[in-house]
Amino acid sequence: MRVLYEDNHLIIINKSGSEIVQSDQTGDPSLEEELKRWIKEKYRKPGNVFLGVVHRLDRPVSGVVVFARTSKALIRLNEMFRQGEVHKTYLAIVRNIPREPEGTLEQYLVRNEKQNKSYVCDRERPGAKKAVLHYRLVGRSDRYGLLEIDLKTGRHHQIRCQLASMGCPIRGDLKYGFPRSNPGGSISLHARRISFIHPVSKELIEVTAPFPAEEPLWKIFQSE
Repeated sequence: MRVLYEDNHLIIINKSGSEIVQSDQTGDPSLEEELKRWIKEKYRKPGNVFLGVVHRLDRPVSGVVVFARTSKALIRLNEMFRQGEVHKTYLAIVRNIPREPEGTLEQYLVRNEKQNKSYVCDRERPGAKKAVLHYRLVGRSDRYGLLEIDLKTGRHHQIRCQLASMGCPIRGDLKYGFPRSNPGGSISLHARRISFIHPVSKELIEVTAPFPAEEPLWKIFQSE
């Protein structure tokens, strides 16, 4: 188990780019189920193990995922996410270098449930949700750019959709315009860091997830 942080109230995991956080219609094993089994065995817990899913990452995305080990932590963390008190930083390997090396994208996104895809619209309309992120070019290679993403809102496929809308689709993301898939079906989007005030102890928690070992391209940017 790729544990990045653990105490009596929280456990933070480095998710791979092929896992689902919570069970879905595919019936594939989930990170939630795997983690419950791991906790049960490690601590020899009788009965059911409590584990709260605080937030999710898209299946092909890797990186930091926070789970709550107590109901108190779950309730408080859910509220902290709603209030924007949890700071998340992502890294994305993209095709094309953005015209501006740094900028803020403010757009409205509409979700198509049948396609499981979001689209940018140029104005507010029924069903559209405002999406805001800040990006910064922090590395480049011969073929790709590395963007650091400060996510201000948490919309469906937000980073994937907004970066594609400015002509910088994420490597491996067929759904949003990249021409080829990555091995294993992952995309080159990594939830790199998370920081927040601990919901119980009130201490500052800052966690960084190592780059996916199975994706060698990240090594090019390892020192960035």
